Amino acid sequence: MIRSVLIANRGEIARRIIRTARRLGVRTVAVFSETDANAPHVKEADAAVCIGPAPARESYLVGERILEAARETGVAAIHPGYGFLSENADFAEAVIGEGLIWVGAPPAAIRTMGRKDAAKRLMAQAGVPVTPGYLGDDQDPARLATEAALIGWPVLIKAVAGGGGKGMRKVERADAFDAALVSARREAASAFGDDRVLLEKYVEHPRHIEVQVFGDSEGRVVHLFERDCSLQRRHQKVIEEAPAPGMDEATRQALCATAVKAAHAVGYQGAGTVEFIADGSQGLRADRIWFMEMNTRLQVEHPVTEAVTGLDLVEWQLRVASGEPLPLSQDRIALNGHAIEARLYAEDPANTFLPSIGALATFDLPGGGVRADSSVEAGSVVSPYYDPMLGKLIVHAPTRTLAAEGLAAACRQVRAGPVKTNAWFLARCLADADFVRGAIDTGFIDARLASLTARPAPSSEVLAAAAGAIAQEAVESEKTAKADPWSSGLFGFRAGRAPGAPLQLYGDHAAVEAIIAPLAGGAHAPGFSVAIGDEVYRVGGGDGRLEVNGEPFWTAEGPSGGRVVFDQGAAFNFAHLSPAVDDIGAASDGAIRSPMPGKVVSIALRPGDRVVKGSPLVTIEAMKMEHALEAPFDGEVAEVSVRTGDQVAEGAVLIRLNAAA
Repeated sequence: MIRSVLIANRGEIARRIIRTARRLGVRTVAVFSETDANAPHVKEADAAVCIGPAPARESYLVGERILEAARETGVAAIHPGYGFLSENADFAEAVIGEGLIWVGAPPAAIRTMGRKDAAKRLMAQAGVPVTPGYLGDDQDPARLATEAALIGWPVLIKAVAGGGGKGMRKVERADAFDAALVSARREAASAFGDDRVLLEKYVEHPRHIEVQVFGDSEGRVVHLFERDCSLQRRHQKVIEEAPAPGMDEATRQALCATAVKAAHAVGYQGAGTVEFIADGSQGLRADRIWFMEMNTRLQVEHPVTEAVTGLDLVEWQLRVASGEPLPLSQDRIALNGHAIEARLYAEDPANTFLPSIGALATFDLPGGGVRADSSVEAGSVVSPYYDPMLGKLIVHAPTRTLAAEGLAAACRQVRAGPVKTNAWFLARCLADADFVRGAIDTGFIDARLASLTARPAPSSEVLAAAAGAIAQEAVESEKTAKADPWSSGLFGFRAGRAPGAPLQLYGDHAAVEAIIAPLAGGAHAPGFSVAIGDEVYRVGGGDGRLEVNGEPFWTAEGPSGGRVVFDQGAAFNFAHLSPAVDDIGAASDGAIRSPMPGKVVSIALRPGDRVVKGSPLVTIEAMKMEHALEAPFDGEVAEVSVRTGDQVAEGAVLIRLNAAA
């Protein structure tokens, strides 16, 4: 067994490798960029070496710096994880040339399978069915247009050196082909330094199905069954599962045998994935599944295979790389239950999936039978330099229905902020009736995009939780200040007022007033009555966990003060203004203060102007909503302290009024 390994990667896969290596007694060395100096994988490894600045092209993609780190630390092997240099044949050869063990596929296999056109030719020669298309060397646009017409519309243009959907275009008709070809070539050249393309028949109702294979140095190859990765967005996998829904045993045996044949054809060793495209319009049939490509590395979705087989694929990688035979023969590898994985990203699905960056003040993933492989922890900073995946959630259960229900529940339990995540979007996908019954294909998300990405709105219970958290915070502040009952705090004396204190909540989707009153026991009781409209809620608890009418909610400090409430995988931010003796927005000295951090978008008056109670004074934009502040009494404008466009803090004085004589 290898005694020490350098992990030429970062994030959750680095942590994943460290976990297995530690169990096996293998010393680990992490590498990191300057921005990753405090990343979890760096702290968890036995040693760590900085390899350069934040951009990957200056650190994680610089093979020589990784080799220098290997020499410096005296490791025996390098594990590339996935992404970065994991499928770089030149780097693999350089590692081997240093006398180190390469924990990956043979360089020749990487090189062959890294070219989509060459890989398909080899597979066709080996008797593996490939998608109908054009793999020729003639790249003249006229020739390509002619071949596309012969294949029949729609067709796919694909970069021969591509991956991850880059350099890929679906073309529906002849008059759109030339523009799509130019666009695909330009993107392929930028991403891979190679603008050559191939053409494929576009498969209607496509399913993306792949088979995990493993080979050893003695020429043995086994499969570890199939995975379905059909739920994708922009050709990027979102949810993966094993086994594939609707796969009968005869089709499974034929497909897996084909994958083993493909691995033998390329002389494969280590972990690899043979990927297929299936026509799912009439169910899964062996004669309607075609080879697409082979990934010569461990896959992001390998945990679902581990869950249904009970095996540790990283351990298998280390053993095979050490020269050991495959740990199990094919007849001893069994399929058990169903597993589904969801990729948790730092992105905003409601805003075209834009990546979200910044510090993760809160990051809590569910436990209780849920496997959570994460790249970050509370306090980590999500940077713009790398893939925005924060981690993966995996649930294994006896049936697919139970796995889907369990994973949907797990996604709803994610608490992360102020960085936005796609947890609520994942929960919606998993709970969709068509997904639950297995009616999926690669167009599943696009066909339901509007409903799946509609921004969540806070429930009344969420509003009550926010109000209760703010009230609790006010009480704690009064305790600290040792305020007396006559103070102007939230629950101070208010002559002539109805029981309870009004509190204005400003949220991502709501601007509402709640009436807060302590429950029996006095102002310092541990619970509150929160009235919102005609509904009254009992809110109690503490330390970030509240109960609203007995239902649990978690809260934390918001990104700009106020509170954030987590619910259904979403984070709802609330600013607030807690009025004392005077009406909202004004103190007794006539100062009109901003109720929250925001931007001044309009000012309706100048010094000397006369106003009457209710006159509009200034409008603040915050949390994507506009909030108009009005005159609390008749008077005259004494001072305007801000200008349109100014960014203001919560409590900043915007305008001062003098009361009318």
